[in-house]
Amino acid sequence: MKMLLVRKFRVLILMVFLVACTMHIMIDLLPRLERRGPESRPGCSCPPPAAAPPRAAAPRWPSKHTLRILQDFSAEPASNLSSQSREAAERAAGGGGAPLAALFEHPLYRAALPPLADGDLLFNVNSDIRFNPRAAEQPEWQNEDHHEEFLPTGETSIDSYPNWLKFHIGINRYELYSRHNPAIEALLQDLVSQKITSVAMKSGGTQLKLIMTFQNYGQALFKPMKQTREQETPPDFFYFSDYERHNAEIAAFHLDILDFRRVPPVAGRLVNMTREIRDVTRDKKLWRTFFISPANNICFYGECSYYCSTEHALCGKPDQIEGSLAAFLPDLSLAKRKTWRNPWRRSYHKRKKAEWEVDPDYCEEVKQTPPYDSGTRILDIMDMTVFDFLMGNMDRHHYETFEKFGNETFIIHLDNGRGFGKYSHDELSILVPLNQCCRIRKSTYLRLQLLAKEEYKLSLLMKESLLKDKIAPILYQPHLEAMDRRLRIVLKAVSDCIEKDGYDNVVENDFNMDANTVTTKR
Repeated sequence: MKMLLVRKFRVLILMVFLVACTMHIMIDLLPRLERRGPESRPGCSCPPPAAAPPRAAAPRWPSKHTLRILQDFSAEPASNLSSQSREAAERAAGGGGAPLAALFEHPLYRAALPPLADGDLLFNVNSDIRFNPRAAEQPEWQNEDHHEEFLPTGETSIDSYPNWLKFHIGINRYELYSRHNPAIEALLQDLVSQKITSVAMKSGGTQLKLIMTFQNYGQALFKPMKQTREQETPPDFFYFSDYERHNAEIAAFHLDILDFRRVPPVAGRLVNMTREIRDVTRDKKLWRTFFISPANNICFYGECSYYCSTEHALCGKPDQIEGSLAAFLPDLSLAKRKTWRNPWRRSYHKRKKAEWEVDPDYCEEVKQTPPYDSGTRILDIMDMTVFDFLMGNMDRHHYETFEKFGNETFIIHLDNGRGFGKYSHDELSILVPLNQCCRIRKSTYLRLQLLAKEEYKLSLLMKESLLKDKIAPILYQPHLEAMDRRLRIVLKAVSDCIEKDGYDNVVENDFNMDANTVTTKR
């Protein structure tokens, strides 16, 4: 009798073990079965089923290779609050927003660029340039065994190029993109809709940034949301330890309403952290940092110099997170860029001050130093100064230009994530280059005066422009009002310079008047 009980107990243990194995195999197979939609069934030519009414999408089952099996949050509604807030912002605008269209019809926004010669184009479309989009600024990809290349030659119509490539071949000596270029609007749409096929961490950064590659081989830099719209930079934070804000990157692109057109296209996107980051990354260092928070939200933190730890993890709701996607510039192997130290760079030290902070005549020294002793570079610095002051961006330590164009070209306004940190404070030290040099382009000065008028009020124009973004509203209302206040401060600074040095010595005429056309010299 005792032996019979022992045998029955062994059989029971064996059955429990078999059931556990079966469940383990089913859990392994479930994500693979879920990834296969109807279109992947062999031999099925049936039309897809009718679309069901929209409802909150459940995050996909992740693979088992995480710290623990992630939970299925399908019972919770997706936290797509951005669309709701965007609708609220549109209602707040009252349907009668500022006349952006009227602004772009103004003569100041219709001035033509000088005629473009072959040397003024970054790329000659008809030349045999071998574009390798997937290797753009991602050196680790080049070490792998990949052979796909995109070859734009004279044999292919430009209309067939992907939008990111249209953006690249449109770059010239004077601007990153032309006014009202339809490829830019299409590229912004791609940034928020294209399928993400791979994700990797950007190396060398002080804060976490991700390189995302899309199905059309385009690439973008993703900066995830770290602060809510209304949060200001804590008063005890140094400028070099401030957060990089995704909405500041988006707003900086729209601030090209100043007609600089020097910020690469940026769009906001709501990203599924499970399906669009963790499931597609091959970066093991990134993948290992995913975990579930006590609130049952999916989080990760990656690797970087600042704010990359479980205490500063990026958490979704439950796995949705906002971020900005900035389109990549052309690969450095195709279009080299030169990095310049900003003459008015801050000390990046808790106690030391930079030379320009203690020497009121510092600009005179700068103007005797190449490339600031000739050409338009000093005027470009003044444009960048105004741009940064309107945003409250103190973190402009370097800038870049395209090497092909030498010193006679524009400054690229990259990395604007530390702008729009404080709406209650105007950092006047950002304006020091303008106050010391007392120089500004006439086209810039006239546009600033125009945007100070009630009918073209900068805050209203920005609000209308930002409503186009998918995660609008982008800026908290006090930030918009702060731009109007700062614009008046800039105009007062220029006015003081004119009173001191005379109009012709301060305002550089960059207009060519020929017959019925107005051309900017840039």
